[in-house]
Amino acid sequence: MNDRSAQLEANKEVVRQFLAVFSAGDVEGVLQRMHPSGTWWVSGTIEGISGTYDREQFGALLRSVKDAYRTGALRIIPTEMTAEGSRVAVEAESYGELKNGRVYNCLYHLLFIVTEGRIVAVKEYLDTKHLFDVFVGP
Repeated sequence: MNDRSAQLEANKEVVRQFLAVFSAGDVEGVLQRMHPSGTWWVSGTIEGISGTYDREQFGALLRSVKDAYRTGALRIIPTEMTAEGSRVAVEAESYGELKNGRVYNCLYHLLFIVTEGRIVAVKEYLDTKHLFDVFVGP
């Protein structure tokens, strides 16, 4: 394996570990794996959910929804991963049972930017109607 291939695999491993910590509900672990100037962007126009979050805002968002899940976390399971340069593209599926009886099971495309072993930016593309129906709708 050459240096470039090794770096791409290392970036993919950073993302795998990040998603494992995320899926365990470890908000502090998630934030530690993000660069201090890291951002997370959520597609759509859902007030209070869509848009760009800095690292601290993203932590607050995760803490605010943590109690909604029976297990305290939303599992995000990567199904495919492709890396080029600092970019890691991930197809994933989430699963979470909410205390209100609803189930959040969504498909995603996540684009991670990884620099020096930390997450610098994430773009989250997802089924915004399902998100709205489960978290916002009546």
